[in-house]
Amino acid sequence: MKNKIFKLLAKLNKAMLPSYSKKQLDLSKASKLQLAIIGWRAYVTKQALG
Repeated sequence: MKNKIFKLLAKLNKAMLPSYSKKQLDLSKASKLQLAIIGWRAYVTKQALG
């Protein structure tokens, strides 16, 4: 059940949130909001895979 929720969240993240790796964002110049989005996407991806 938990895994299905995170897989759904991962699909929503991919559709709605920006991909900073495609934009080649420099992490040292990223804003706090951008860092929070990167962290959230990483957390959801890790939970969906695990």
